[in-house]
Amino acid sequence: MAKHIHIVGGGLAGLSAAVSLSGQPDIRISIYEGSPSFGGRARSYNDSGLNRLIDNGNHLILSGNEAVFKYLWKIGATQSLTGPKVPLFPFVDLEENKRWDLLLSKGKFPWWLFSSKKRVPGFHFPELLSLWNLIKANSRQTVADCLINGEFARRLLQPFSVSALNTSCEMASASLLGSVIKQSLLKGGKACIPYFPKEGLSESFVKPALSLLKLQGGGLHLTSRISEIGVQNNRVDYFVVNGEKIVLGPQDTLILALHAYVAEKILRPICPNIQIPNQFESILNLHFAVDRDLKIHGNIGRAKFVGVIGGISEWLFFKDGVISVTISAANRFTGCKPENIVPLIWQEIQKVFNPVLSKPLPEQVPVYRLLWEKRASFMASAEQNNRRPGCYTPFSNLFLAGDWTATGLPSTLEGTIRSGFNAAQATILRE
Repeated sequence: MAKHIHIVGGGLAGLSAAVSLSGQPDIRISIYEGSPSFGGRARSYNDSGLNRLIDNGNHLILSGNEAVFKYLWKIGATQSLTGPKVPLFPFVDLEENKRWDLLLSKGKFPWWLFSSKKRVPGFHFPELLSLWNLIKANSRQTVADCLINGEFARRLLQPFSVSALNTSCEMASASLLGSVIKQSLLKGGKACIPYFPKEGLSESFVKPALSLLKLQGGGLHLTSRISEIGVQNNRVDYFVVNGEKIVLGPQDTLILALHAYVAEKILRPICPNIQIPNQFESILNLHFAVDRDLKIHGNIGRAKFVGVIGGISEWLFFKDGVISVTISAANRFTGCKPENIVPLIWQEIQKVFNPVLSKPLPEQVPVYRLLWEKRASFMASAEQNNRRPGCYTPFSNLFLAGDWTATGLPSTLEGTIRSGFNAAQATILRE
């Protein structure tokens, strides 16, 4: 008799768990997603107001993200990404009106540090102590505790930390950033080549996965919201979706792949002592419709993205007829009115892009879409990191997935997909 694995949550954590388990003849998979679409924070859609395909959030993938590329390989979507094909990161410092390109050496030895054309301007070698402090940090230290004052921190490590951890350096866990550095910078440029979807996040990460799961007979259920889990004899007996009671057989398993905020509400009645992150940070994304015929010159045109220092904007992405802005750790802007903040961001975009565009951007703010995800990720502080549970629970057939579980990484695509793989592996080891 086939084992039925029920996965509640159709974001990348749930999809990666399903993909990992798919294709096995003795397993039947069903996914329940509470919203009208799969993908969670990693999806794209056609915005009628912009008349453009946009991502609900921008994600930069590095070549060293092993779980991401394993997932893409499983769903046949490795060719759906694009990027500069070298470890290139263009930057603009708006405070000092300075432009430069970070170009890492492909090998582990950091030859780029010895070239003024490839490293951060104003870098001094004693500042490398920041990296040593981060990779050796204990669980109580913050990123700010570990940084050495200087341009290496201001122009690289601080923006890298905020974008990776979605938390201010004063609050962010140094050990979490150290984990990211160990899997990227310390492995050399070959692990730091940037990628992003050619079309959209759904086209790379969601639609191919759904096609695979459908082909293998998986059950895909949208607008299916869980409200209760019933337990008996140290196992899940049933769960309720849209008022319907779904009973689990002796071999069946439930994987809960929900947002931490929702998971806590569902788990608290059956796991009163469970610790789950309960503080969150937001991400603000802006998408501006621009002329599809615009051409970008130089390395910004090669990379199709640019890091911004000294402004409100942090990362700007240039895709077909769209300029997208990502602002991490955006709780600090709570209460700001869009009509006040959007023109300031558009002015930054003009300063960054106009010198390298085939023609200047319009002075007037174009049509835009503002997406402000208020609980985009758990706050990556030391305290919140210590609240992250593993994928196992006190119940033999209930497992957890999500970027908020203990993956050893912050809330990134790599951590999210890793969590799904962990939960899938745990269901197999259960036997």
